[in-house]
Amino acid sequence: MTDRDDFLAWIETALYKAELALHNGDPAPRRALWSRNEPVSVLGAWRNAYGQDELNELFTALGNSFSNCTSYVFELQAYDVVSDMAYSAGLEHTSASVDGEPRSYSLRATQVYRREGGEWKVAHRHGDTVTVSVGRQREVLL
Repeated sequence: MTDRDDFLAWIETALYKAELALHNGDPAPRRALWSRNEPVSVLGAWRNAYGQDELNELFTALGNSFSNCTSYVFELQAYDVVSDMAYSAGLEHTSASVDGEPRSYSLRATQVYRREGGEWKVAHRHGDTVTVSVGRQREVLL
């Protein structure tokens, strides 16, 4: 297996399971996959975090907000591995309860990873809500 194959397998198993757990209210698996080394950062769809303390607060808040995930799909669009660094970019499609209210939404998500002690760890995440431009919305409706 190549580094890319190993990384893709990690995304499809460990990372996927951690995100699914988070959307069911358990932030521990996600936190376990994040680097304990600085810098770490999140530019999130709902909230930003810089450094370990803010990251812990963010993941706890997300875990307290999410529950009852009925669907989580990560549509990987691009990824690469270069030595001990990697990235992924894709769309996350989620149906879960947020603060007790059922919601479905899609996020664009880009993450940066670094290999630490032979394991992949997330160092940065950028996520934002997918919006449809007026021209594209019209195209979709036709």
